[in-house]
Amino acid sequence: MSVRHGTLIGLGILLLSAGFIMASTSFSHSMLLTVLGITLGVGGMGLLVTGVRMAMNNVQVTVPGHYLLHPRTGTRFNPQQALAIQRRLDRMRREMSADSVTRTPEPELSLPSTPPPWTMEPPPSYDMVMNSQENSEQL
Repeated sequence: MSVRHGTLIGLGILLLSAGFIMASTSFSHSMLLTVLGITLGVGGMGLLVTGVRMAMNNVQVTVPGHYLLHPRTGTRFNPQQALAIQRRLDRMRREMSADSVTRTPEPELSLPSTPPPWTMEPPPSYDMVMNSQENSEQL
């Protein structure tokens, strides 16, 4: 926090407390002092909020592991690390593209020329099925 932010915050606290004291002690005596105290208090609150806002804009707090709280611009790597990471990523991209070019597609399995031997009994003939249905309906 710079001197300017600290000055604004200190002056804001001073005016806020002076305004509160003035307004509370002169509430029953003089309306003019009460209004002056309220005005000092509001001005002090404004200075306090402005100082805190300016101080918070310059503070960049990073929580490790949480991407929303990291600054959006720049990286946390020094130039040598960034160059090493970029070279590694480029090498990985080249390897991946080389794999896709040199890989040959696997041949499809061909079907055997003759079907496997039939191990089940043959289905009944159409006439036999129709006769059995007619017999069951007549009963």
